[in-house]
Amino acid sequence: MNLTTLLRSLLVLLLAALAARAQPAAVAPTGPIGAATTVPAHPRLLLLQGQEQAIQQTIAADKTWRAVHESIIVECDKLVALPPLQRIKIGKRLLDVSRECLRREFYLAYAWRMTRQEKYRKRAEQELLAVAAFSDWNPSHFLDVAEMTTGVALGYDWLYQDLSEPTRATIREAILKKGLEPSFGPQTVNWLPSPSNWNQVCNAGMAFGALAIYDEQPVLARTVLNRAIETVVIPMRAYGPDGAYPEGYSYWSYGTSFNVLLINALEKAFGQDFGLSQQPGFLKTAGYLQNMTGPSGNAFMYSDSWPAGAAQPAMYWFANKLKNPSLLWVERTRLVASDTTRQTRDRLLPALMLWSNGVALNDIPAPAATQWVGSGPNPVALMRTSWTDPNALYMGLKAGSPAVSHGHMDVGSFVFEADGERWSMDFGAQEYESLESKGVDLFGKQRWDVFRLNNFSHSVLTVNNGLQAVKGAAVLTGHSAAPNFQSATTDLSALYPALAAAQRGVALVEGRSAVVRDELTGGPAASTVRWAMLTPATVKLLSPTTAELTKNGKKLLLQVAEPAKLTLRTWPTAGPHAYDAPNPGTTLVGFEVPVPANAKMTLTVLLVPGSAGRKAPAKVLPLAQWPQQTSTSAGQ
Repeated sequence: MNLTTLLRSLLVLLLAALAARAQPAAVAPTGPIGAATTVPAHPRLLLLQGQEQAIQQTIAADKTWRAVHESIIVECDKLVALPPLQRIKIGKRLLDVSRECLRREFYLAYAWRMTRQEKYRKRAEQELLAVAAFSDWNPSHFLDVAEMTTGVALGYDWLYQDLSEPTRATIREAILKKGLEPSFGPQTVNWLPSPSNWNQVCNAGMAFGALAIYDEQPVLARTVLNRAIETVVIPMRAYGPDGAYPEGYSYWSYGTSFNVLLINALEKAFGQDFGLSQQPGFLKTAGYLQNMTGPSGNAFMYSDSWPAGAAQPAMYWFANKLKNPSLLWVERTRLVASDTTRQTRDRLLPALMLWSNGVALNDIPAPAATQWVGSGPNPVALMRTSWTDPNALYMGLKAGSPAVSHGHMDVGSFVFEADGERWSMDFGAQEYESLESKGVDLFGKQRWDVFRLNNFSHSVLTVNNGLQAVKGAAVLTGHSAAPNFQSATTDLSALYPALAAAQRGVALVEGRSAVVRDELTGGPAASTVRWAMLTPATVKLLSPTTAELTKNGKKLLLQVAEPAKLTLRTWPTAGPHAYDAPNPGTTLVGFEVPVPANAKMTLTVLLVPGSAGRKAPAKVLPLAQWPQQTSTSAGQ
């Protein structure tokens, strides 16, 4: 964080502290939204009065959009029969309840506006009154407050014209006392200056609350909105310069989606977003998310990520903003090729209908570029041989640092797909409560004891059976989109203090196979280096340097080209602690080699799919001779 950002953050925190001691409504707002600024009448959040007609036209014109709409309505019919939510915490979090409140309000209020069936309005009102009666919305874990406020504000705004004044007053009071006012308390120290998704989600939630009660609390509302505009740029800076989101695939979905909700709410209310969408790298991040998914439909699950599969409504907002429907190439498969009712656990699914903009899903063009490279706090290179061939090769390489928010010791890890299967994989996150309930300090020093999070479970190098350096960081040192040799390289030296140098390169060779090459220089003392690849395939060792991997009837050869003398082996993927999650059906395959003091050593591993006819690449050149591009990113 630079000095200007730090001073701004301190100023915002001072404002919050002053507001906590006084009446928040008395705090004079500073920022682009002044006293003369007006907002539309209710409904003013995301979907203005009369804009339902455009959605109706989309539904009528496209069977897939009709299916999405109908799946929301069917889910609302189920919600009508459910009892109202109760204030039940899981560990330190009320987050599950808050998220379910947002889901119910978004769905039911959408159904009411689209169908005008009274049962949906009544059920949404019942839920609003139920959560308004909670003692609080758990401000000690402020994400809970943020998501609850988002849901309550949306329901209140969309149902406003059809609620009685006593009901409005009750819900307004809850938004004020349980949502907005706590955001001026000590909890803001955790998220207001944060560069993580917390900042994006909490600022969005508070902005929704402020817009919902703008008429009754104009000074407070402007204070909250100006604070959001001023501070949300802190996490948004991490998108620069190319759009790579540092917290990985799943937290892109969380942080970026709420960032887009905030921007879109400002656009609807004020006709502008005050420059937020033009933050460096932000609009480019749609390319990042699109390329993070391989032909199999699985994402590159580095950092704290969960399996892909859900539609990403924010991608439709990006596609419309950039006038680039090809950004929806992956997204269309989430809807066209699947049962849309499987998407109804997504609390933001109705936003898909708001941001669809009538796009015809069957006419989405394939992207032109087959490689995407982004620098930033967690650089990543993503490449494939085709967007249209389900059996295409796909490879991703991650650099960065374990110290990045939600980071793992996965620096240098790679994923690889061929013949429709993922051969090198990543576990992703372990469910937080499964660790915290057993006393694990997940975001403290114990983090690196968790098997899924440290380097022992990833497709990376391990030196002397030790951990990667927590504060070490790796940058991408080069890349090439040459069709016969798509590649990327990174310098891993800072992650392994026992070595004098460590570089890794990955490449797709002639569209048929892949190579992983490591060039090491020993440190002042001899060391032992483990090369490992995490795979969901069955592993059969054919020779000391060759393994055959089998998955769903497909095969892949893993061949060690150098050094010539070693013995491949496998390791189990069961963690050493009782709290470690089970990892059935997975194996670590690789080898260990001694690296003499000050000596140079090269590790070259070939990955040859069955479709390549067991034809391995020709001799692999040193990394210094790999072709390079001069641009900082590709596929933008």
